Amino acid sequence: MTADIMTKEQRKKTMSKIRARSKLEDRVTRALWARGYRFRKNVRKLRGTPDIVIQKYKVVIFIDSCFWHACPTHGNIPKSNTEFWKDKFARNKKRDEEDTLYYRNQGWKILRVWEHDLKKKKFDDTINHIAEFIDQAKAQSEKKNHESDC
Repeated sequence: MTADIMTKEQRKKTMSKIRARSKLEDRVTRALWARGYRFRKNVRKLRGTPDIVIQKYKVVIFIDSCFWHACPTHGNIPKSNTEFWKDKFARNKKRDEEDTLYYRNQGWKILRVWEHDLKKKKFDDTINHIAEFIDQAKAQSEKKNHESDC
């Protein structure tokens, strides 16, 4: 194992400047935008930086990669430095669980989509599922607003 040439502070500063947005996220957001859905992407002020946010309906959507989020089907641990990776994936999974619980407790509708559900054969079905999720949240929000107006 090679020693890191940066201090923890330097590494943290370097990593914080990375603004990762995957091509997969771009495909999803383009497909939803084409269907008329309006949202914000990668909202940093919200916990966990959700990939898609519709604040009006309290909707957050996370697109979880099979590698970083330890997909039970496709996730694998690299052969080198296995303890580091096991710990890293365990922390990621725990954080995902905490974020999901946080949003549910705050009254948000949360959807997590696996990367493998957005592969070519499943892409359209998954976009339909996301659209249905948003429509349901919108209907619930409008019903709640209507009831409070009465």
